[in-house]
Amino acid sequence: MGATGPSHRPGSGSERVIADIDGLKRQTVRNLLDETRRRDDVIARYPVFQTAAAPSKDQYVFETAVDALSLLSELKDFETARATEETSSKKSKKKTISADDLEIFWPQGEKYSVTSTASFGNFSLSFASMEDWLSATGTLKVDGEVFELQKLFELLNDNSESRFIKLSEQKFIALTNEFRKRLGEFKRLSHTKGKAVQLHPLAAAGMEDFFDAIPSLQKNAIWNDVKKRIEAARDYKAPFPKSFVGDMRDYQLDGYDWLARSAKWGVGCCLADDMGLGKTIQALALLLLRADEGPALVVAPTSVCFNWEREAEKFAPSLKIKRIQSITTGANAKAERDKLIASAKKRDVLITSYTLLQQEIELFAKKKYATVILDESQAIKNPESNRAKATFTLQADVRLAMTGTPIENRLTELWSLFRFLNPGLFGSQKSFEDRFAFPIQRDQSASARSTLRRLVHPFILRRTKSQVLEELPSRTEIVREIELSKEETALYEAARRNALKELQDMKDKDSGQGQLKILAALTRLRQLCCNPKMILPDSKVESSKLEAFREIMEELKENRHKVLVFSQFVKHLAILKTELDAMGISYQYLDGSTPEKERQKRVEAFQSGESDAFLISIKAGGSGLNLTAADYVIHVDPWWNPAVEDQATDRAHRIGQTRPVTVYRLITQGTIEEKIVRLHHEKRDLADKLLEGTDQATELSAEELIDILRS
Repeated sequence: MGATGPSHRPGSGSERVIADIDGLKRQTVRNLLDETRRRDDVIARYPVFQTAAAPSKDQYVFETAVDALSLLSELKDFETARATEETSSKKSKKKTISADDLEIFWPQGEKYSVTSTASFGNFSLSFASMEDWLSATGTLKVDGEVFELQKLFELLNDNSESRFIKLSEQKFIALTNEFRKRLGEFKRLSHTKGKAVQLHPLAAAGMEDFFDAIPSLQKNAIWNDVKKRIEAARDYKAPFPKSFVGDMRDYQLDGYDWLARSAKWGVGCCLADDMGLGKTIQALALLLLRADEGPALVVAPTSVCFNWEREAEKFAPSLKIKRIQSITTGANAKAERDKLIASAKKRDVLITSYTLLQQEIELFAKKKYATVILDESQAIKNPESNRAKATFTLQADVRLAMTGTPIENRLTELWSLFRFLNPGLFGSQKSFEDRFAFPIQRDQSASARSTLRRLVHPFILRRTKSQVLEELPSRTEIVREIELSKEETALYEAARRNALKELQDMKDKDSGQGQLKILAALTRLRQLCCNPKMILPDSKVESSKLEAFREIMEELKENRHKVLVFSQFVKHLAILKTELDAMGISYQYLDGSTPEKERQKRVEAFQSGESDAFLISIKAGGSGLNLTAADYVIHVDPWWNPAVEDQATDRAHRIGQTRPVTVYRLITQGTIEEKIVRLHHEKRDLADKLLEGTDQATELSAEELIDILRS
C-alpha cells in the first residue's frame, strides 16, 4: 500500500489488509510465504546479521557500534546503487528496479552517519625523494570530502581492527576490510617527520602489492624506480662459482640464489636456517661469487672461527683465509693486526671473533669490505652491548647475518639485528618498540605481528629441517618427569618460601639490583632441583635427578649408544663427571674455560669413537660443534630459552647424522622447572609466527619472575 500505508512484520498477520489512505479506502492481499522468503533473502544478503542477537525473526539487536555500522554501511551502499540504477532506468526509459527490490527507510534524527565505502580507487598516493627516504603524500576522497594522508593516519586507531574511522561521535568513514588492513600496515611501516610521511625504500618491498593497487602510482617515477630495482634483483640468476669444491643440496642451492639476489639488490639479509642445514657452505659460495669485489670479513664466536677455516679449506680453497686472533702478544701485536687488515684485498677473507672485533674496532671499522658476515649473529641481540655497537660501525657493501635463532627472548633483538643489516629500516629503537614490540608482546596485536612479518619477510630466509631434509633421521623428544623425595621437597619448599617472603617485601624490584636478587633466588631453586649438594655441599640428601640420570646412562651403555649431556651449571657437570667415573663410562668434557685448541681435540676424539659421552656446558658448547657421533641427547636441567636447547640438540641432529636421535629432558615435578617448560611454548610461538614463510618472545618483569616462585 506504499510508504504511507500500514506496516506488518513479514509473513505474520492477516493475508487481507484494508486501510484508509489519503481519504480513500483501499485493500490488498498479502503473499505471506513470499514475504517470508524475501525477508530471509535480505538477511542472507548481509552477513553482519549473523553477529546480531535476534529476539525475534524480524528484530535484530547489535551489541557493538562496529556491527551496527557495518550494516549501516552496507545498506547505504545498496541505497546508492539503487539510486544509480533508478537514474539509469529513467534515462533509458526502461525500469531496472523490480517490485521485489528492497526499499530502505531511514528514521528521522539518525544518530550515526557513515560515508560510502572507500577502497583503493578512492585513494591517491605519490612519492618524492627526501634524502635516503621516500616522502609520501596522498589523499582519500569519499562523498565529496578529502582527507590528507597524515590526517588519515592520525584518525586510524592502531589498536582497532575496525574498518570504520571515527570522525566524530556521529560520523564515520567506512573502508573495505582489505583497504583498512593495508592502510594500517602502511602507517606502521612509515614515520611522520613534521608534515611529511616518510617510508624507507626497503620497507616498500613488503608493500609492493598495495602500491600497485593504487592507480595513481602506476606512472609515479619515484616508485617505478624503487620497483625496478626490486624486480631486477628478483629476476637475477647468479652463476654458480666454478671454484666451489663439492656438491650442494637443492635447498642449499636455493639459499645461495637467494643470497646472490639480495647482494644484487644491495640489501642486508639474514640466513636463518635451522642449525645443521649447512649455512656456512651457502655463505662460502656467496663469498666466492663476490671474491673479486673486494675483501670480506667474517665475525664469529671464537669457538666457531676454526670451523670457518676448515670449511673454507674444504669447499672454497681459492679464497685466501686470514685468521686474525687476539692471542698474538707483544709490542707489535696491534700493528701487525692493523697491517693485516689494511692490506686485505680481493679474494681475501678475514676471520675474527666478536671479542677481538670489540677490542680492536678502530682497526676493523676503518676498512671498507665488499662483504661482512656475522655468524651466530644472536651474539648482537643486545643493541646496548659494546659487541653490537662495534658491528654497527663496520663498512660493507653487502651484509649477511647467520643464525638459527633470530629471536631468542624479545623483539628488541630483531631490531638490533636489522640495525646491522639495514640501518634505518626499523626506525629508532623507541619507534620500533612503540609500533611493534609493545603491541605484539603486551597487547597480542595480530595486525602488528602481521605487519612486522611483512616487513622482515624479504630479508630473512628460514628453512626448517622438516621442510628440506626428508632423509634426515627422526628426532624423538622425551620429557622424563622426576618426583622429588620427601627430603628434597622439604629443602625446596623451605627455600621457595624464604625467597618469596624476602622478595615480596623488596623495594625497587625492577631495578638492576632487584632483578639480580630475583634471578639469584630462582637459580638457587633450579640448582636444588638438580642436586641438593649444589647448594649444600655437605648435604646427605640424595638427588632424585641424579638417580634418573644414572638409570638412563646404564641403559645407553648396555646398548652402546653415544650421548651428549648438556647442563647450564658447571657445578652440575662436575657432579655428573664423578658419577660417570664411578660407572666406568668414558667421556669428554667442555665448558667455557676449555682452550680452543683443546676444545677441537675433544670434539675430534668423541667423533672418532674414543668416548661414550660428552659433558657440555650449554652456553659454551650449544653452537658451532658437529657431534653426529651421538644419537642421544640429555638436557639435565631446562634453560629459560627453548631455542638455546634446540641449538644444543642440533649438535647431533644435523646433516651427517645417519641414526634417529632421541632427546631426554629431565624435569622435576611441582617445581620451577615445570614452569620453565610451560614458558617454552610461549617463547616459541612468536618466533614461529613472525618467521613462517621467511620465544612468546617476552622479557619477564620482576613481578612475573616473582610469580614463578609462587606455588
